[in-house]
Amino acid sequence: MARKAVPHDRYRLVGTYERLRKNLLELPRDGRLDRELSYWVLPTDRRLPIAFLDLSLRDLLAKPLDELMETPGVGHKKMMGFFALLRRIAKADSPDEPFGLVKAEPAAIESDSKVSFDATLVSEALWSTWCETVVRNGLQEQKLGRLAPSLQALPTVIWHTPLGDYTGLSLSKMRRLRTHGEKRISAILEIFCTVHEALSTSALHENLDLELSPRFAPRLARWLTEVVWEAKLPPASELHQRIAEPMIRQICIDLGDQVGQLASDRLRLDEGAPSVREQAEALGVTRARVYQLLEDCAKVMDVRWPEGRWLLLPLATKFRGSNAQAIGLLHGARDLFYPEDRPLLHARSGHKADLSGA
Repeated sequence: MARKAVPHDRYRLVGTYERLRKNLLELPRDGRLDRELSYWVLPTDRRLPIAFLDLSLRDLLAKPLDELMETPGVGHKKMMGFFALLRRIAKADSPDEPFGLVKAEPAAIESDSKVSFDATLVSEALWSTWCETVVRNGLQEQKLGRLAPSLQALPTVIWHTPLGDYTGLSLSKMRRLRTHGEKRISAILEIFCTVHEALSTSALHENLDLELSPRFAPRLARWLTEVVWEAKLPPASELHQRIAEPMIRQICIDLGDQVGQLASDRLRLDEGAPSVREQAEALGVTRARVYQLLEDCAKVMDVRWPEGRWLLLPLATKFRGSNAQAIGLLHGARDLFYPEDRPLLHARSGHKADLSGA
């Protein structure tokens, strides 16, 4: 009986597979063969053999092509997707380095205000690299909200969630968490990307350390620490420039320009500053809504810069009998950004009362 002819496409598949297998098996023993296939997969990949994803590359390459293709649901198109993945793995510098994502799509994953972060380009390999950066630098206890590029995209309920809650999870496991839809996942990934970008290129001396914080905080903290030892409180205009303006800019980043303007109006030094009633009428909302938005400013600072509460307090205490306008501004800033476990002075509707210091 004549032997059944093997289709030409089959020969091509066998030849391609054998070349790829040979190339991978000849690579240095760096651990990539022991990674599960899913480690190298991007969310944008299509037509992959799902049955292969939980197997290690070593186990897969130990099988001949015929045995792989006998797997239910695996056909010609799925094998072509598998081959594309093998080529990607072969090109990787190591299993600990992203396999071309950063080189191929730098703008797509950078946390840049001019470029939208694209979570669909994040692979298990890239996620693993970001998690390793967080752990290596001991940032597991840092809160997501403190290091987020902006709080507008991050749900309030996870502002205080430590980064360490996610470093032990694979990307696929994180996507299966309850309440973790694509929007929330994208916000978390962008934070980890931002941290990695900030730290991966830093070369520190053994006697130096690097601490991540909102950009405005270190400079303001140094200034407050120096001023508290001065004999005289700076004028209100300087306090506004040094304290109010940097914190208001952060509010604009985290809550938007509208809330930033509300906060700015509450800390204005001139007589024409609008009352809460006037602010509510201008926005077409109730006064209660304005107070709610202003209280959100305190929630932002509670996660962004909680240390500020204790740095502002001694300044207001030491110079209690100083210039009334300057002291009033200090009290106004504390009431707005660090209220003492009470609502934001709802009884006060006028600007003068806010900055009186009484």
